[in-house]
Amino acid sequence: MDTTPDVVTREEWIRARKALLEKEKAHLRAGDALTLERQSLPMVRVDKSYRFDTEHGSRTLLELFDGRSQLMVYHFMFGPGWKQGCDGCSFLADHFDGANLHLRHHDVTLVAVSQAPLAEFLPYKRRMGWRFDWFSSYGTSFNFDFHVSAAKDSVSKTDAGFTSVHISAGEGHGISVFRRDAEGAVFHTYSTYGRGVDPLMGAHAFLDLTPKGRNENGVMDWVRRHDEYQVSGHSTCCEITKAPA
Repeated sequence: MDTTPDVVTREEWIRARKALLEKEKAHLRAGDALTLERQSLPMVRVDKSYRFDTEHGSRTLLELFDGRSQLMVYHFMFGPGWKQGCDGCSFLADHFDGANLHLRHHDVTLVAVSQAPLAEFLPYKRRMGWRFDWFSSYGTSFNFDFHVSAAKDSVSKTDAGFTSVHISAGEGHGISVFRRDAEGAVFHTYSTYGRGVDPLMGAHAFLDLTPKGRNENGVMDWVRRHDEYQVSGHSTCCEITKAPA
């Protein structure tokens, strides 16, 4: 919600800014420590055989690594029969291609996986102008095993073993991370769901630096697919609303 900051002198602002800086540094140090703990989590070997439909034929989970040793799978909410993807997932996917320019050079492959058949979401990918690899797990248990799909049309929560995952219309979102060894064994190292993916949304980081912040009444209630925003022609301000269907 929008709150108007106090108006103070430059000296008062400097004192307040220095006090906040100390808290920011403590937050960063705590975040660095948490990252090290995350990287030290034990791994679980993935023994089940999964196959994914891609634009270049069927691939195994190991083949999704594309020769690298680390794989990040974004569980994109796009269920069978859907005409377009989740708006929140689409917001996050807008950040993928820029990051991918660097990730692939740092031994990390990033892909999206959805339960819908490949032919159902490729037109949406073209509409959005995305370049990242997006694969289908249709007909496999992959989405269910990683707790991002449930019974069709359900609105419920599934138990991932460490957190409850919200499932809407049979689909949820999240990210799972895998590692492979030199012999080709694949291990599951990390998964997170819900707001756990928030650090991947760079636009949020920009907004969090502004006085109005995310300026939302509910989590991401302002977000639209990037071709559904309307911007007024006013010279001094923009009114952003959802485009007509």
